[in-house]
Amino acid sequence: QVQLVESGGGLVQAGGSLRLSCAASGRTFGSYAMGWFRQAPGKERELVARIRWSDGTTYYGDSVKGRFSISRDNAKNTMYLQMNSLKPEDTAVYYCALGGATLIYVASWGQGTQVTVSS
Repeated sequence: QVQLVESGGGLVQAGGSLRLSCAASGRTFGSYAMGWFRQAPGKERELVARIRWSDGTTYYGDSVKGRFSISRDNAKNTMYLQMNSLKPEDTAVYYCALGGATLIYVASWGQGTQVTVSS
C-alpha cells in the first residue's frame, strides 16, 4: 500500500502562486502515474494534471493548461504541482493520487489540501 502525504495548500490572492507537494511512501511504483485532482463545493472531483512516473509524460486539464506545471523528483518519491496565475475558480480541495497510467483507476489518495484563491 502506498501512502501519500500532501502539503502546500493555503490562501492566496488572485494572480498569485502556490506549490503543492505530495510525498509517496511504500512499495515501488515505477509503472504507475501520479496526479492531482481537485473538488470544489458542489462539484465533482476533476483531474487537474497527471505525470507518468517512468518517463515524466504529462497531461493537463484544459482549465489549467499554461498556468499549472506538474513535476516529480524520483529520488525523493515526491510529486509537485506549481500553480501560477491562480484564479478564484481554482479554489478547491486538492488531492494527490496514484494509480494506473491515465488515473481512471486510483489505487491511493492523499488526505487533501485546501487551496483558496481570493478575488
